[in-house]
Order: sequence, then structure tokens, then C-alpha cells
Amino acid sequence: MTHRSSRSTSHVVTQLLHEYGGAVRERMMSYLPQGQPRRYLYGPMAEYPRRGGRGMRPTLCLATARLFGGSIEDAVLTAASIELMHNAMLIHDDIEDGSEERRGRPSLHHQQGVPLAINTGDALALFSMRPLFDNRHVLGPALSLRLLEESARMSRESAEGQAMELGWRHDNVVDLGEGDYLEMVLKKTCWLATIHPLRAGALIGAGERYPVDGLIRFGFLLGAAFQIQDDLLNLAGDAKRYGKELSGDIYEGKRTLMLIRLLERGTPDERGRLREFLALPREHRGAAEVDWVRARMHHYDCIDHARALAHALAGAATHEFEQVFRWLPDSREKRFIAALPRWVIERS
Repeated sequence: MTHRSSRSTSHVVTQLLHEYGGAVRERMMSYLPQGQPRRYLYGPMAEYPRRGGRGMRPTLCLATARLFGGSIEDAVLTAASIELMHNAMLIHDDIEDGSEERRGRPSLHHQQGVPLAINTGDALALFSMRPLFDNRHVLGPALSLRLLEESARMSRESAEGQAMELGWRHDNVVDLGEGDYLEMVLKKTCWLATIHPLRAGALIGAGERYPVDGLIRFGFLLGAAFQIQDDLLNLAGDAKRYGKELSGDIYEGKRTLMLIRLLERGTPDERGRLREFLALPREHRGAAEVDWVRARMHHYDCIDHARALAHALAGAATHEFEQVFRWLPDSREKRFIAALPRWVIERS
């Protein structure tokens, strides 16, 4: 891709993220109560939503709904629900991972303590259901119930994926392959980030006339490329733009694609040293050992391998997009979705 076409790709994505993301953010914030106890619940509940974020998930929902014939007003409540649930999961993820930063500031449990942060995440997840209940006034009871069922499916898939990742760390599992990683990512990342927004948007725009199971493959390819790039940015991203602790995935012992490949490619002594490092609590993993892990990843081309796979998945997503969406008329929304595979691996 030329520099000019790459810049055009970025523009169409950032333009819609700004426009649609802003509309969803405004609606989302209207669902956050202003009452008491403000200090211990409703203030912390608004913390992550106020910090912003790119808004890819709700924008993808709106864009897909528009592409299939729906309106912004038809889809904005569902998109707001998706973003509320995403923020709730981030609170819990940060606690489970021991993450120190989120969107350029201290994570909520570092600000409020773990008990208050857990309760805030629980409440935010529950409040994410309110826009879906309110859908009945816009979409009618049948479609509203269908979207609730879709949200329940996404929640189950996400919880299963998170359980896989946490379980691997809990039991210090090191005998993993690329397929294990991609299955975990399908569940943990793709259902919330891409598959659910696509399916929900298509249901809003076309109802039951369109077979939404046909969107799972595209959503998986797009979401997996997104996650691998996110893992790469954790190692080599711009600290200010990335918004999270660099090398945090190594400190947290996450089974990223790079770590899995290192466990496959390293010498027996190196694998033993890495296994011992991963068995330590997070607070006992020092900077020197983290630097050693990063150096071994570079030595065995783990980072280049992951980058190549992300590009391959993005290319496959572009091919799948042509198969799934080619019959739909040209529009800003279609160009946005078409540009996402390239954007997810070029973002910094």
C-alpha cells in the first residue's frame, strides 16, 4: 500500500470514529447516574468512559447498522451498551492482570482500591443492560430481545476466553501453541471487539433477513489482527499514545503470541528460566528479567513472526470483507469497514 492510500485509509477510519464515537459517548454518559454514593460508586463508574478511547466497537456497530439500512438512532442504544460493557470489562481486566495504567492514567483499582473497583465494574456491567431494555421503544420487543440474546452470547464467550487466559497463568501453563492463542483471542477479544458489533448492527439494519453467522469469520480475522497488534504495541508502542504500561504483558505473564513462540523456540535452559519467571507473582518479576525476555523474543524473531501473522490475518479479513459485503452499495460506512483491517495493524 502506498503512503497516500495508507493515509486515505487512516482518514476514513478516524473520521467515522470521531463522528460516531462522539455520538455514542454522549448517549453512553447519559446512562451514568449523578446521584449518591458519588464518591464510592457513580464517580468511579464514569472514570474510564470519561478517559475516552478510540471507540472502534460502537462505531463498528453503527456503521454496520447503517450499511444494512438502519439509522443512527436505531443503533445508538445498542452501541452505547457495547461501550459500557467494554469499560466494565476493562475495570475487571485491570484488576485480574494487575495492570497499573489505563488510557494514560492509573488504573481504577490503583485509585480506589480493589474492593471499590470490583463493585464499580459490576455496577457498570449491569448498567450496560439499560440501553438494551430501552431498545424496545425504538426497535420493538422482538428485535430488542434478540439483541439481548446476542449480548448474552458475547458475555459468555468473553468470560470463557478470559478464563482460558487467567487459567494458563494460574497453572503456569507453558505447553501452548498458536492455535491455543487464536482460540483464546476469538473468545476473549473478537466477540466483544468485532463479532458482536457486526452481528448486532446487521440485525438492527436488516433484521432476521440477513444470516449473521456469516459475519463471524470476518469478525474473527479482524479482531485477531487487532489483538496481535495490541500485543505488539505493548512491547514497542508509543507510551503516550498507547496509554498502558509498556511491557506490561511480560510483567503480567500473559501468554501472547510472542511469548508462546519463545517457549517453542528457546533452548531447554531458556525455557526453564522463562518457566521460573512466569511462576513468580507479578510484583516479583523484575525489570532485568523482563528485559531478558524481550531480548530473547528479538533473538528468535518472535516479534517479526507475530507481525507477519497480524498482516496475514488482516489480508484475509480484507478478502473476507469482499465476500461478505461486496453486494452492498458504496457508502462511508462500507469504506470504513473495508479500511479497518489495514487500520488495526497500522495504528500506534
